Amino acid sequence: MDTSYPREDPRAPTPRKADGAAHTALTLGAPRPPPRDHLIWSVFSTLYLNLCCLGFLALAYSIKARDQKVAGDLEAARRLGSKAKCYNILATMWALVPPLLLLALVVTGALHLSRLAKDSAAFFSTKFDDSDYD
Repeated sequence: MDTSYPREDPRAPTPRKADGAAHTALTLGAPRPPPRDHLIWSVFSTLYLNLCCLGFLALAYSIKARDQKVAGDLEAARRLGSKAKCYNILATMWALVPPLLLLALVVTGALHLSRLAKDSAAFFSTKFDDSDYD
């Protein structure tokens, strides 16, 4: 009993060369790596970076990509994994960029206020003589 996959029909005609000999064509090339589903990143995005439900969308596409990979449809798994990656990137940017911008604004504001305070302290520490009030 032949258990190899894919099974070939034994009744199918064997391709022959011009001289009558049978031949087999093999396609050689670098094997493509399996598609990535980014499931761990999606779970992290869902739990910690779920701004506007982008992390949840990434998780849904990651699960779909994993299902397609198990089913054997590698092209659909690549496409869905790519969408999951995009949603993960968006969720990460939306969660990390605004706090970093706020931190930058606070730091620059503090530096500006310290310079103003230093200039003001120099103004108020000026000593006047009694002759200045005559």
